[in-house]
Amino acid sequence: MADHNIADMLMEFYDKMASWEGEVVRGTELSPAQMHAIEIIGGDKAMKMRELAARLGITTGTLTVTIDKLEKKGLVARVAHESDRRSWLIVLTDKGQERFLEHHKFHHKFTEEITEDLSESETRLFAEMMAKIVARM
Repeated sequence: MADHNIADMLMEFYDKMASWEGEVVRGTELSPAQMHAIEIIGGDKAMKMRELAARLGITTGTLTVTIDKLEKKGLVARVAHESDRRSWLIVLTDKGQERFLEHHKFHHKFTEEITEDLSESETRLFAEMMAKIVARM
């Protein structure tokens, strides 16, 4: 298969993922960017601002705006880092954890939907390929 076909499919996949993410947060008080922050924090339980910004691929300044909004909505809290007095850890509140778990269910459903026509061996191969791709990013 030609590289341009793969590029076209990746772009289409990205567009469909972005559209799906938009649909999932529609009707909530969250933007896709805010939900992504909740997803990452929920998976790691607590993160420094700098680490979270790097995972999201944004500046700490942009992240500060996002965290301020999430904090006002009662979804995250800043807690002092135990060993680094200059750092704050961002954690989910109980309300934020609920939102994380709800959204996590959507991701599992989406994964089931995109793999439902794949055999067990194709699903394993897909997972292996995705792991290699993600590791290079």
